[in-house]
Amino acid sequence: MSRNFYILAGTLGLFGVLGLLMALLPHGLQPGLPANAALWRSVGLILLLVGLITALAGVMTNLFEQVDRRAEAARLNQRQMRRAKRKQGNEDGR
Repeated sequence: MSRNFYILAGTLGLFGVLGLLMALLPHGLQPGLPANAALWRSVGLILLLVGLITALAGVMTNLFEQVDRRAEAARLNQRQMRRAKRKQGNEDGR
């Protein structure tokens, strides 16, 4: 799940950087495109901000998935330890 957030964040970041680069180009190199540099800056900054928020969501998702995996592994380990102790106790009592 977090991998999807990372891919989305990278894509949004790339388009955000491209939007900011478009603001730096002279108007003559942008035929047929909006020539307003403020528009390109705004779009670029918004895309970068959304990309950073998406990356944060990916990091948080990855952390929670890791905690869940470790908790599950600890539960399984404790279960195996209890079974081993019971089995050993039954063998000693005979």
